[in-house]
Amino acid sequence: MIVTLTPNPSIDRAIVIDELRRGEVHRATSSRIDPGGKGVNVSRALAAQGAQTVAVMPSGGPEGHLMSELLDTAGVTHRSVAVEGTLRMNISVLEPDGTTTKLNEPGPTLTDADVVALLDATAQSAASAQWVVGCGSLPPGAPADLYATLVARVREGGGRVAVDSSGASFAKAVAAVPHLIKPNHEELAELVDHDLPTLADVRDAARELVEAGIDLVAVSLGGDGALLVTADGHAHARATITAPLSTVGAGDCMLAGLLHGLSTGQSPADALATGVTWGAAAVTLPGSRVPAPADLDGIRTELTLEPDFTRTIS
Repeated sequence: MIVTLTPNPSIDRAIVIDELRRGEVHRATSSRIDPGGKGVNVSRALAAQGAQTVAVMPSGGPEGHLMSELLDTAGVTHRSVAVEGTLRMNISVLEPDGTTTKLNEPGPTLTDADVVALLDATAQSAASAQWVVGCGSLPPGAPADLYATLVARVREGGGRVAVDSSGASFAKAVAAVPHLIKPNHEELAELVDHDLPTLADVRDAARELVEAGIDLVAVSLGGDGALLVTADGHAHARATITAPLSTVGAGDCMLAGLLHGLSTGQSPADALATGVTWGAAAVTLPGSRVPAPADLDGIRTELTLEPDFTRTIS
């Protein structure tokens, strides 16, 4: 089982238009709503593939009730901590060429008691979990060391913990040495505080983190695939999607596939390929919909242990 903690979940509304023109009135060609937030997306992707998962999150207001209904409909087991305020609703504007423009609300303000309750609920749900994952941005009021505290608690309990975040909260979590991190290209560059123009630069930055004690560093690179670095070596996987519909949640689906592969006994390289396949399948779907098993058909993922490290990252 994989437990996810999403401190700042959202209702994601995706609106499809022909072309985004600033300052003009647009008529949508279609729209949909999905439960969102990075950890929620990870749990949704796992549940859609028949894997066991529990999604832990705060909940408040009408959007909180809607979140529960949407997760129940999707078959996602969830554990909510009641908070004041209301969950955020994020808007994604999608154009036919796959261009995605996002408008994200800040989310409810958490109290110290809310944070403690979220961490306690995660720890209780994680008693028999193979992985615990802290994902996404932090809402107002949440301390920057929330994920670092999560890492320490899971490690003390003998579990394995992964983190996918950004900014100060991610840096503090990395310093606490989780077992796995999944930054994207920009987040890794921010973490190491220098540009990473080539795949070799990405590898070297990931190696530094592995040498600091992190077991697996998986870097999502958009159209350039993903690179996984461990103490034993590295692997690169890539799947080409010619007709993308939406990139919303693709990285979360990649993380879900990677963790699912690791938890079912796949090698790190094969688990990376599974993750890239799930992420690529998500790009072919509207809004933040996650792939079901049938959606993986036709996705061709290329896995190599000897990538071209001179490749410039687009």
